[in-house]
Amino acid sequence: MPKLHFNSVRSADLPLHYGQVPPWLAQRMSALGGAIVESIVLEYGKSAVLSRLSDPFWFQAFGCVLGMDWHSSGITTSVMGALKKAVNPMFKDLGIYVCGGKGRHSRQTPLELMQLSERTGLNGDALVRSSKLTAKVDNTAIQDGFQIYLHTFVVTDTGEWTVVQQGMNDASGMARRYHWHSEQVKSFVENPHTFIYGKNQGEILNLADTGAAHAKTSMLEIVKEKPAIMLPEIQRLVMPRHHDVQSKDVDLKRLGAVLTLAQERALPDFESLLLLEGVGPRTIQSLALVSEVIHGAPSRFTDPARFSFAHGGKDGHPFPVPTKVYDETIEILKTSVEKAKIGDQDKQAAIKSLTLVAQRMEKNFEPEEEAFAKVIAQERAESYKYGGRTVFGKAKPPSDNQLNLF
Repeated sequence: MPKLHFNSVRSADLPLHYGQVPPWLAQRMSALGGAIVESIVLEYGKSAVLSRLSDPFWFQAFGCVLGMDWHSSGITTSVMGALKKAVNPMFKDLGIYVCGGKGRHSRQTPLELMQLSERTGLNGDALVRSSKLTAKVDNTAIQDGFQIYLHTFVVTDTGEWTVVQQGMNDASGMARRYHWHSEQVKSFVENPHTFIYGKNQGEILNLADTGAAHAKTSMLEIVKEKPAIMLPEIQRLVMPRHHDVQSKDVDLKRLGAVLTLAQERALPDFESLLLLEGVGPRTIQSLALVSEVIHGAPSRFTDPARFSFAHGGKDGHPFPVPTKVYDETIEILKTSVEKAKIGDQDKQAAIKSLTLVAQRMEKNFEPEEEAFAKVIAQERAESYKYGGRTVFGKAKPPSDNQLNLF
């Protein structure tokens, strides 16, 4: 079974956003998120799901595909809530369970882990200890000004786990997400994270850094040495505060190839996509980006904003969520999963082919930056045809002035 490894250190800004996910989107996020997880398990195994969740670039892209605001801290809460609702009922089949959550739900993590251990025979005490230590390290050992308010613990039936937790800094209006993966943790107090996802704010107290060993020893010996340690420079994805998706936020070559692939006239040229021939071009666009979330290599997620072109965003950026397209994407993906379970891999292969074909098209594709604004304008103008919705209401047909743009 092929493996895709998500192992490096990166960080990004996450503007704090408040508010609730509307029910019409929450239900769809859970359905599509569950289908994506099932597809990954079928193709790569349950460990691959945890590996991806421990990568913040993939995580942000995943949230975008699910229709969340492309750059905000709300992706963390909403994605993990949707996965918990979708994945836990399928534990016997998938072998993956999500514990914890936001606020009071985070404090239920030890109880949930012990209840799971009683059902499975896993070492509940060890899992609870890991959960508490990850929270303690990120809240206390790393004093970066962020207070943990969300803690989720994802565990498999073999005892492998991933932690995704998030802290907020009200003063700066920013959030920081921390990612852990048991496969990478050799010590809870020496470089344990797979990723710390947040803005580099300079000097912080990080007693979980390997370089802090002398400082920790000194503290224990009560000598007067400063334990402040600089976090090493890390590759950063800076999530801007602006709400609109701008051309500088995406890889135009990659996005352009997907948009070109979505045109119906392109489909007959690829035999591997014939099973999707009856699917409309707008759904092909969404499926191609969903396919990349399932099958894409780690290097493909450096511009998470690109994945918001699958199902838009609940705040209307880059365009309203096309609920009809969203529902068709869910149905196609769920059908492919169900067929794959009984040995019919054709539809799964066709969906996988979408990202492979798009990557081949990238080689000769020359993006036009001025076309970017036109794509968004057209998506918004046609949104009403696809059941477009935002937290502000349903999309309406464009005015005569807007139609003149086309």
